[in-house]
Amino acid sequence: MARAQSAGVLLYRRRGAAIEVLLVHPGGPFWARKDDGAWSIPKGEFDADEAPVDAARREFAEETGIALTAPLHPLTPIAQSRVKTVHAFGAEADIDVTRIVSNTFTLEWPPRSGRMQSFPEIDRAAWFSLDEARTKIVAGQRPLVDALRELIR
Repeated sequence: MARAQSAGVLLYRRRGAAIEVLLVHPGGPFWARKDDGAWSIPKGEFDADEAPVDAARREFAEETGIALTAPLHPLTPIAQSRVKTVHAFGAEADIDVTRIVSNTFTLEWPPRSGRMQSFPEIDRAAWFSLDEARTKIVAGQRPLVDALRELIR
């Protein structure tokens, strides 16, 4: 079975000498009460006919409602799990997280109820210091925070 391929952007901004990164919290009922270890970079899957950099820009726009024009710098792809590889790109830009508008997905909720509900793909976004981000981000994506730290040195 082929590994799923995902692409996304680890956005960062400078606050004096400090660096902050943008993470998003997944929407839907499964993630509603989870915080530490639940956040992610804006990302999504792509097919073999799409370049990872193009997929990263597309997914960022779909999940945030913001078209990112900043240059994208490739980070080393990571195996987020046994079945998924993430191609991430670092980019410097400052966006207002209160202006984020996510796309939605439909899910039967509660399970086996026959009731379909719509949920945002992400329910919120926030800026975190690099150290905070390592706590908030899903464990499989922690190497991306470290790679970004090296990239901006």
